[in-house]
Amino acid sequence: MKKIVNTLVVALLLALMAAPAFAEVSAEELAVESEAFVKTTEKTTPVMPETIMAKVDQACALLAKEGQAAFPKFKGKGSAFLFDGTYIWIHTLKETKMLMHPIKFKMEGNELIGLKDEKGKRFFVAMNNLVNEKGQGWVEYFWPVPGSKEIVRKVSFVKKATLPDGTDVVVGCGIYNGDPAAIAKLDIK
Repeated sequence: MKKIVNTLVVALLLALMAAPAFAEVSAEELAVESEAFVKTTEKTTPVMPETIMAKVDQACALLAKEGQAAFPKFKGKGSAFLFDGTYIWIHTLKETKMLMHPIKFKMEGNELIGLKDEKGKRFFVAMNNLVNEKGQGWVEYFWPVPGSKEIVRKVSFVKKATLPDGTDVVVGCGIYNGDPAAIAKLDIK
């Protein structure tokens, strides 16, 4: 009996040592962490559209390779996809359902087809229409700045990507502090 108890104690100790030293971070805690981190990435110089497009291209390539398994890479302190005061999000093309949003985690799993900005624009519909027609492009709408309740003009680049399971998604990233001259040259919907 003593040998069985000792074996169980050793097994329990080994299991505890193999377990993570901290509890898993909740979705809300990760969103707060992501928002705080994105605020630290803000620059005083305007963001260029090319920077946004390059980051969306990088995200599309990662998603095409890893699918939804890549979603954690878009969240949390140190994520390469939280940059220049902005972030990447991913929603489905067919259902307009948010799959991944690093800051507004409560949007995940929700259909967004009826969501309107303060001027009444159904901007997710505009994004999906643009992606269906051209594969990618720029959409303007009004949205809160990360870490603030201030609603400002946001110009987002959206692009179609296909996950390994065949799901078509829209990968987007927006500019809050853009170069006015560069943004004026964009074909914005």
